[in-house]
Amino acid sequence: MSISGALLSGIAVLALLYTVVAYNGLVRLKHNVARAWANIDVLLKQRHDELPKLVEVCRQYKQFEATTLARVTEARARVAAAREQHDVAALGAAESALRSGLGQIFAVAEAYPELKANEHFMQLQARITALENSIADRRELYNEAVNVNNVRIEQFPDLVIARLFQFMAHPLLEFSNAEKADIDLKALFGN
Repeated sequence: MSISGALLSGIAVLALLYTVVAYNGLVRLKHNVARAWANIDVLLKQRHDELPKLVEVCRQYKQFEATTLARVTEARARVAAAREQHDVAALGAAESALRSGLGQIFAVAEAYPELKANEHFMQLQARITALENSIADRRELYNEAVNVNNVRIEQFPDLVIARLFQFMAHPLLEFSNAEKADIDLKALFGN
C-alpha cells in the first residue's frame, strides 16, 4: 500500500470515528431533552391529579368565587391537552393561565378564614405549591437540555451529521408576558 493510500485510509477511519462519536453525542442530547420533558410530564400529571381535590374543597364554601374555580378547571384541561400532545408552545400558555388561576384561588382564600383553616385545604395548598416549585425547576432543566441540543445541531461539523441523520431542534418552554410581569398586589387583594 502506498503512503497516499495509507493516508487516505487513515483520514477515512478518522472521519468514520468522528461521525460515530458525533452521532452518539447527538443521540445522548436528544434523549436528555426527552428525559427532561418526561420529568416535567410527571410533575404536571401529579399536579393535574391534585387540582380537582383543591377545587372540590373550595366548592364546599358556597360563596367561593365560581369564576375563579371555572378558570382553574378550564386551564387544567388546556394543560392536560397540551401535555398529551407534547405541544410545548401551547403548554407554556396554558401553564401561565393555570398558575394565574391558582394564585387567585390562594389569594381569594384569604377572605375565607374557615377555608384557610381547613386542614385538607392547607395540605393541598402546600402540595400544589411544592409541585409548582418542582415544575419551575424542571422547566429550567428542560430549557437547558433543549438549548444544548439546538446549539450542537447547528454547529459545524455536527450540523452535517445532524442533518444527515435528521436530528431536529426542540422548542423552548416559554412563558407568557403575563407570567413574567410583576404581580399587582393591590389588584390581587382588592385594596
